[in-house]
Amino acid sequence: MPLMGGKDYKILNKPVPRVDAVDKVTGRAQYAADLKFPAMLVGGCLRSGLSHANVVRIDTSKAKETPGVKAVLTAADIPKPQSWADYMYITDKIKYVGDVVAIIAAEDKESLEDAMKAIEVIYEELDGVYTIDDALKTGTVQVREKGVGLVDGIPTPGTKGNVFMDSYFRIRKGNVEEAFKQCDVIIEREYRTQFVEHAYIEPEACVAVSHPADGIMTVYSSSQNPFFSRRYIADALQCPMNKTRLVQQTLGGSFGGKEELAGLNVGRAALLARATGRPVQMILSREDSILESSKRHPFRFRYKIGATKEGRILALESELIDNSGAYNNQTQYMNCRASIHSAGVYQIPNVKNDTFGVFTNNIHSGAFRGYSSPQIIFAQESLMEELAEALNMDIIELKRKNLLRQYDLTATSQKLVQPTLITEMMEHMLESTDFVAKRENYQKQKVVKRKGIGLVTCYRGCGFGAESPDASGAMVTALEDGTVMIHSGISENGQGLKTAYAQIVAESLGVKVDDIHHYGIDTHAIADSGMSVASRGTVMGAQSIKKAAEKLKKLLLETGAELLHASPLDEVEIEDSMCFAKSNPDIKLPLSAVCATRLWSGKQLSVYEWFEPKPLHFDHGTGQGDVFPTYSYACVVAEVEVDLETGCVDVLKVSSGHDCGTVINSALAKGQIYGGIAMGMGFAVMEEVEVNRGRVGNKNFDAYIFPTAMDVPAMEAVLFECDDKEGTFGAKSLGEPALEGVGAAIASAVNSVLINAKGVRLRRLPFDLERVLLGKSLRAGGNS
Repeated sequence: MPLMGGKDYKILNKPVPRVDAVDKVTGRAQYAADLKFPAMLVGGCLRSGLSHANVVRIDTSKAKETPGVKAVLTAADIPKPQSWADYMYITDKIKYVGDVVAIIAAEDKESLEDAMKAIEVIYEELDGVYTIDDALKTGTVQVREKGVGLVDGIPTPGTKGNVFMDSYFRIRKGNVEEAFKQCDVIIEREYRTQFVEHAYIEPEACVAVSHPADGIMTVYSSSQNPFFSRRYIADALQCPMNKTRLVQQTLGGSFGGKEELAGLNVGRAALLARATGRPVQMILSREDSILESSKRHPFRFRYKIGATKEGRILALESELIDNSGAYNNQTQYMNCRASIHSAGVYQIPNVKNDTFGVFTNNIHSGAFRGYSSPQIIFAQESLMEELAEALNMDIIELKRKNLLRQYDLTATSQKLVQPTLITEMMEHMLESTDFVAKRENYQKQKVVKRKGIGLVTCYRGCGFGAESPDASGAMVTALEDGTVMIHSGISENGQGLKTAYAQIVAESLGVKVDDIHHYGIDTHAIADSGMSVASRGTVMGAQSIKKAAEKLKKLLLETGAELLHASPLDEVEIEDSMCFAKSNPDIKLPLSAVCATRLWSGKQLSVYEWFEPKPLHFDHGTGQGDVFPTYSYACVVAEVEVDLETGCVDVLKVSSGHDCGTVINSALAKGQIYGGIAMGMGFAVMEEVEVNRGRVGNKNFDAYIFPTAMDVPAMEAVLFECDDKEGTFGAKSLGEPALEGVGAAIASAVNSVLINAKGVRLRRLPFDLERVLLGKSLRAGGNS
């Protein structure tokens, strides 16, 4: 089996401790809320609390007269109320409850709160649209002017409606109509998912400081994507980007959430800092964070699938619609990925898919770990189980007949030329978890608390792929004492990127990990390399840092060869920060001697490299072509116990196997998988942002229920490796795949109990107490 352990590296494949671990556990790490500046003010936002309304009149005169208040701004006071990315810094046209009608800067929190109470606002409330079904009705309220309608089920420009045209993607492979005629079994099903909150411990925070001499606006922020946030500063102030600077602080969690809201936060803080001439700190309350931050997209999935009586899938037709909420910046990119993965990890010759989002007067949806895959895998794997039932065939046997193998074609007709391990992985997980025997035993239970087991298979395209250029830049600098500094345009967000990059540089350059320092993101110090999203940080983002380290090594070897009187160049090596000739390894020079010699002889000690991936030829009109450089695969097995009298689901164990290509750091890889299991458990059985006609019912962690240390199950992380040629040192994506299949596996296990005990299958997440107890896929108002 291709388990981890077959590759020979000096630094990679090792559980090197996190380079930022000591700072975090000792409290030395600086978060944005920890920062203090002389004469610093506190900033805040007044939100409408309404889902759809117009501001008829707003009076801020009393607020401005409040002692300690230094600035009160409304939409009329700023040059550009709408952000470059569609959201509103401040608005008088309310689209959802998180919209801001005024921002305030004051000496302290008490003065800030007094000012908010003193602002008088008169609203004209309007009818709203909240569900996917309502958004698609003819003649309903149009939430956004850019919305379009459907013609024969297809989003069509020039019509009026609530469909976000830019979010429409489709796949047309083969001929599904003809293929369905050849099928012995055809089923049609609908599945739904919910709004989910990121629930990071640190809420959004920043400090905006205007330099008195050159006027540069510097913002220190908890931003997931510093360059992305910098755009908001320049946009809000309407100034050149070289007059704006973003310095990323340590993040206390993000998972995709600290993008748009973090950008709005820094833009508003910059506006207040410019208005007052003083530093302004904005720290969102948990309630404000939940109201305004993006959520995991709720989906409505409609599938039609057909197969021969032998179990060969011939055709799949699907419609994937997501509830985008009031604003959009991510749905169009996410739906591209959603469409591409809509057929799952199966070889299906005929595929038709339409994927799009709709505007509603809800909290808005955005990037969240998995970027649509957790929802899709739940629906797709549930569909496969129901197809197996209709065929009277075991689900494992159905998978064996249809799982993708190397050189097969995906739904986009991309040939899988890199190793495709999913069948071998599934067989290993079946054996290691004793899946078949447990399933047979669990089906014989007659007690109130019954156990169930479920298995899912899935895959994910690595990096941006055809969604966006996956280029990156990095600088590696050797200092005269032999230590090394790394500057990368891709940011550390808590995922362990600094450690992974240190290991990659150490492997490439021959220096000790302890001798490497990864400098954080300062937008004035390094070029933009795109966002830390799509699990691209190592698989693609590290390519530039590897190139820079390898080039720097060649430069250092030139001087090392001179000092050692060795020739040719490949006779010289650097290892453990020591330079030596291979023919005489007992004589070693410390790297500091090599670096100092180069410095004082005026030779290059720093290398900047840029990486551009190979071009991918993909037709967005048909959804056909090569979409990603390679794919990572996963097989997840979940075991649960369901109390049929209370509806309580206890997740007992999750065994999660992942194709990592090359494991850069085994401890970090397992850490990602453990975190993904906890997050996937929440998605499956407890987490849901309760939205009723646009109003959010659970605005803090006392009401929003997610897994704690008391809830997480026994966890097993299984790492597989293969000889993939695309990623850095052969590495593949893991951060998001670690989560993606977990919720579906738990849902499968729960359904195995309910089908056996009640003859009922749930098709809407989460499988919480009420749904499990009643055996119904109840819908919460406004979610889907």
